[in-house]
Amino acid sequence: MTPFTEKVIKIIQKIPSGKVMTYGQIARLAGSPRAARQVVRILHSTSEKYRLPWHRVINSKGEIGFRDEELFLVQKMSLESEGIEFVGQNCIRLEIYLYQPNDENTL
Repeated sequence: MTPFTEKVIKIIQKIPSGKVMTYGQIARLAGSPRAARQVVRILHSTSEKYRLPWHRVINSKGEIGFRDEELFLVQKMSLESEGIEFVGQNCIRLEIYLYQPNDENTL
């Protein structure tokens, strides 16, 4: 496993209930600001094995990125069960729910 992948997994594991992070934000904190798509791949391939709270990771617009209706609904219901409210069908107010860890929390 690469050091970047290890950092991504650790960061995602630390996202608290009721908060979200973006793919790009995780990539930056893991040391590779342009690797948001790699974060998507890591999340997809390791969520089950490492029991990652995958539902707490969204896109930079504050939206759920899934096009598949079932996955979209699972993620939305998971976030709502943690107290996150949506604006319209798909938007989360990042100014309220974005988790911004300090260095101690991410390592």
